[in-house]
Amino acid sequence: MDNPRLYLWIGLALLAWMNVVQWNRDYGSPAAPPAATASTQAPDAGAAAQGQLPSVPAGQAAAPATPAADASMAAAPAATGPAPSVRVVTDVLDLDISLQGGDLVRADLLKYPRDKKPDSPPVRLLGTQEPDFNVMRTGLRALNGKAEPTHLALYTSAANEYRLAPGAQELRVPITWTDEQGVTVTKTYVFKPGRYDVQVIYDVDNRSAAPWSGASYVQLARHIYTPERSMFDVESYAYRGPAIYDGKKYRKLDVTDEEEGKFAQNVTDGWIATMQHHFVSAAVPPKGEEYHVTLGQDGSHALLTYRGPLKAIPAGTTGRFEETLFVGPKLQAQLETVGPRLELTADYGKLTILSQPLFWLLEKVYGFVGNWGWAIIIVTFLLKLLFYKLTETSGRSMAKMRTIAPRIKSIQERYKDDREQLAKQMMEIYKREKINPVAGCLPILVQIPVFLAFYWVLLESVEMRQAPFMLWIQDLSSKDPFFILPILMGVAMYGQFKLNPAPPDPMQAKIFAFMPVIMTVMMAWFPSGLVLYWLTNTLLSIAQQWKINKVVEAEAKKGG
Repeated sequence: MDNPRLYLWIGLALLAWMNVVQWNRDYGSPAAPPAATASTQAPDAGAAAQGQLPSVPAGQAAAPATPAADASMAAAPAATGPAPSVRVVTDVLDLDISLQGGDLVRADLLKYPRDKKPDSPPVRLLGTQEPDFNVMRTGLRALNGKAEPTHLALYTSAANEYRLAPGAQELRVPITWTDEQGVTVTKTYVFKPGRYDVQVIYDVDNRSAAPWSGASYVQLARHIYTPERSMFDVESYAYRGPAIYDGKKYRKLDVTDEEEGKFAQNVTDGWIATMQHHFVSAAVPPKGEEYHVTLGQDGSHALLTYRGPLKAIPAGTTGRFEETLFVGPKLQAQLETVGPRLELTADYGKLTILSQPLFWLLEKVYGFVGNWGWAIIIVTFLLKLLFYKLTETSGRSMAKMRTIAPRIKSIQERYKDDREQLAKQMMEIYKREKINPVAGCLPILVQIPVFLAFYWVLLESVEMRQAPFMLWIQDLSSKDPFFILPILMGVAMYGQFKLNPAPPDPMQAKIFAFMPVIMTVMMAWFPSGLVLYWLTNTLLSIAQQWKINKVVEAEAKKGG
């Protein structure tokens, strides 16, 4: 290989393209649904209240002991017509809780506008309108055909609207269900300021004459999408579908796949979620309890469900079930506090091991400078310092290559018809001058994984969404609208090429000189934050190599 740097640059271009293709494969759903304006009207509760009820397996023991469980679980009759809803408004959420089932059927994220326009409505994460159907169903299943407060049952509420008061530490929203035998269930949603996690508490008051046994469940129902991707729209490649963490492993599930469609697993200390670009709705069971998770399909909807263990509530006593829901952006610091490894929903792919510490460093720097663009520049500088010795060694080899370039050219002309002798003479020169021609590859090898890690961080981190830098760059997670940064990057790469020794082969030299053009065209559609990183890294590399060249030239003159 006459010039491994050439092949590494070509490999970098191919890897960048392959990364886009991999995004295509892993994130096989179209863009996030259009945001809608917050509505005070009741949603289509009839549509939201359909779906399958989870079953409780026969033979599962209740605690404390109860009569043997009947394998057949009777479903409560579905309500007819649209049900009213309760509106809940906090400082970050605007939601509708349907009184049919007490489900979350609408959620607008007040801190996240759909776009950068001043009058932009908030992102709507949950809703009942097709094809953007996405709801969170919750309920209790009862044993032996008894009445049960499932997501098909009707609740009552003392008010039709609740608002978090300024300065309040929490907001409780209770709704009630009662059967004819004297069992009353109070389902309470607990909201806190600045938080996207919501606690769901079922207080069961059994005033009947017999024990009441049941199990809680959460069902995430979402429309199944057919991808309509475009290389000009990054969001069109974002994964939009179910995911699970089983306590050990995180994985995305494909409900249309025959094997995944039959998915069933017992999970402890895990969670279920439905994801889209930058946002997630998730359900987290209580710690230490084993829950049964299934993935199914109901028409055009994927149903990701977990069902908890049976609990018995003797006559004349009370019992409690608890769940935690998350409805909001993939804020990793907040996700970490909600469920075990829930931050993995900010999906960095196979480079998570690099991307997560990189994001941590970016976030720390951002805390000081208050601008994500400057944070990217500073982190790039810090990474350059981290690898300075490595790049310095390779830089000195590159500089020495420049000093011997005339001798190399002379040898090429002398042995142009004898490639074996040419290679022998060149290796003698390299050995005599203590030059490693492969050393110039090291900086590129180091940059490739960092480059790809940056790609995932900028694409998937909601903190970068619509984050402005300066002047015309008002969203670091999307492409430069005027392609100025990619052009500057291409110019800088060409300058870097001219600063380094040219490949011995004239054809390789031409290809190498054309690489900045290829990279410019390719990265024109990448997030501007990624281009900013590459531009900064290239400029720092130029400055470093220029300094090394001067030092090596001075040493050569002194030695000569």
